[in-house]
Amino acid sequence: MLDGFLERALNWNITQIAIDEAHCISEWGHDFRPEYRELKKLRRHLPDVPIMALTATATKRVRKDIVDQLHLDNARCYVASFNRPNLTYRVVPKSSPYEQVLTFIRSRPNESGIVYCASRKTADSLATKLNGDGVKAKPYHAGLEAKERTKHQELFLRDDACVITATIAFGMGINKPNVRFVVHHDLPKNIESYYQETGRAGRDGLPSECVLLFSASDVVKQRRFIEEKSEREQRIAQEQLRNTIHYAETRDCRRATLLKYFGEEFPAPCNGCDNCLEPRETFDGTVPAQKFLSCIQRVRQKSGFSFGLNHIVDVLNGAATEPIRERGHDQLSTYGIGQDLKRGAWLAIGRELLRLGLVTAAPGKFATLELTEAGWAALRERKQITLTKPYDVQEKKRSKRRVGEIKCDEALFERLRVLRRQIADERDVPAYIIFSDVALREMARAYPTTTAKFSRIPGVGQQKVRDFEEPFTTAIAEYLAKRSRQSAKAIEA
Repeated sequence: MLDGFLERALNWNITQIAIDEAHCISEWGHDFRPEYRELKKLRRHLPDVPIMALTATATKRVRKDIVDQLHLDNARCYVASFNRPNLTYRVVPKSSPYEQVLTFIRSRPNESGIVYCASRKTADSLATKLNGDGVKAKPYHAGLEAKERTKHQELFLRDDACVITATIAFGMGINKPNVRFVVHHDLPKNIESYYQETGRAGRDGLPSECVLLFSASDVVKQRRFIEEKSEREQRIAQEQLRNTIHYAETRDCRRATLLKYFGEEFPAPCNGCDNCLEPRETFDGTVPAQKFLSCIQRVRQKSGFSFGLNHIVDVLNGAATEPIRERGHDQLSTYGIGQDLKRGAWLAIGRELLRLGLVTAAPGKFATLELTEAGWAALRERKQITLTKPYDVQEKKRSKRRVGEIKCDEALFERLRVLRRQIADERDVPAYIIFSDVALREMARAYPTTTAKFSRIPGVGQQKVRDFEEPFTTAIAEYLAKRSRQSAKAIEA
């Protein structure tokens, strides 16, 4: 295909070649495509034509590989900052993913967001459940007909669907500036994918949230996918997965960890990630950890093979499940010794022991747990074990002022949002085409009721003054008049 293109290109007066998504050229890139390697023929046949290679997600190693593969001698490399200061990063232990996602979305009414899923099935089922619970959601993945995908995308752009549940197929070429959150329902396969997908939030510069639900079983699933690759691809994918796991498990500043991966230093704390904003308390968890480790060992000893996290927790809680009765695990000394703690607490302890390297999740369908050498040593020697108190997805907290935040009259902002939506529907365009959220928040802060004041709002040019000054300044004036009347009545009362 490229050869035919080259034949034609040689007859054109080409003065510049630009290659987008250039990370696809590198096998160390997160979306390596062998066909991209063919682009090096451009240099061979058009040696005097400047080549520009563009990417938003290239590590130092990937950048070098791009230069080498394209034979870009004496190449100049320009690297902008990877920091997105208006994004807040959080990682939450995955326990009841649907309930966690629903709680998070409900605490952000009328806000647009994307929930990334590892499979089409998950994207479909999540959208169905969310709609059943009153959230306007649409799925987006390669399994849908092109016409249906386009329809769902348009609904999202117009804010007719607040949430898109998507696979990685969604996002390329999409520029919806007011995406207020991105949730990863499942673990991404590498940091580059995670960075690219979270980067679809907050493009208007306003504060936005990025939440990753993390579990050991997701790690096992990713490892199974890796096993299907060639030996060389496995080596690269395993290193990428290790970096993703490190990001999810770190207790250091997540922003600094993320930027360091791309070769950029950042002074922690950032006040824009869970570890900096809400440092978790630690406690002496020796006793519960000993119970957990002992239960893993005794269950394995009884049955001759290992079991998953949920089964271990059921044994500790003394649950009367069929698998426990069938295997005689209700006869073990560890059966029911954990009834002093709720199921969620034991799940969190299990995840902490995995993070600390005392327990490992073995490859396989059910992510069975086994003690590591360090775990055996801790069990035998009764070493003190310090654990971290868990937390879950929570409703919005207003603490420190966030980067990009514009304090304004929230009631007026909501009124202007409604007006913007009405005008957008009349013109059959997405709402952000009329005005961005930034512009509306500035209006709700400055209360412009004259042409001069209205034209000073960021994002309001001459054409928008002509088109929209009258309805917006009128709405603001009416709002102020109503508020004045209400204040007067309150004083009289």
